[in-house]
Amino acid sequence: MERLAYGDDPSQWADLHRPDGTSRGVVVVIHGGFWRAQYDASLGTPLAEDLVARGWTALNVEYRRVGNGGGFPATFDDVAAAIDLLADADVDTSRVVTLGHSAGGHLAAWAAARTRFAAWSGGVEVTHVVSQAGVLDLTTAQEVGLGGGAVDALMGSSPDHASYDLADPARHVPLDVPVWAVHARDDDTVPYEQATTYVAAATAAGAQATLVEVTGGHFGVVDPASPAWASILEVLDGIG
Repeated sequence: MERLAYGDDPSQWADLHRPDGTSRGVVVVIHGGFWRAQYDASLGTPLAEDLVARGWTALNVEYRRVGNGGGFPATFDDVAAAIDLLADADVDTSRVVTLGHSAGGHLAAWAAARTRFAAWSGGVEVTHVVSQAGVLDLTTAQEVGLGGGAVDALMGSSPDHASYDLADPARHVPLDVPVWAVHARDDDTVPYEQATTYVAAATAAGAQATLVEVTGGHFGVVDPASPAWASILEVLDGIG
């Protein structure tokens, strides 16, 4: 494992885990926690370690969050810069999967659209997205006060502001890459409808989007011993 910095802030780093032998591709692990500073990349470490044991290169990303310099656009700048580390990391970037949980699922889907926008153009392209109980409709999440106002804290503006056009994955449909929305009906933190609504809109727009229903509530998808994680591994096996 190698720690790579992409800025001077203590939260601007990513851990690059390399497998033995030929890599199956890169999985960029983006942790959740409603974009708040009290949650960090240690949440993604068990997933990165499991992935590298299965032959994947894993990049476990830390970024500035709300409460330690994050929010729009800093959090987004950081995720983009972390992914772009791969360009100089001596890895094959022909297959780059973003895998994110909760708020990280939002950032994983956002990252696949980011190069459309001038602020983040020219970076390493994402080829596949796996959202783990992700916040895929930022506008609706703001309207219902998801996470006790977490979206307001992230964005600092209402959904009629132009920043939402840059930040909300639901407004980026259709993506040019396939998306798997892995979500449990019994998720009591991020509603299941965040996945179903996104997948319906994406497929209606001609995109490749798949709903993967699992069990285990909000956190089963980040437990390497869970059936939900086994379902995610099946998705990844289909990719590489």
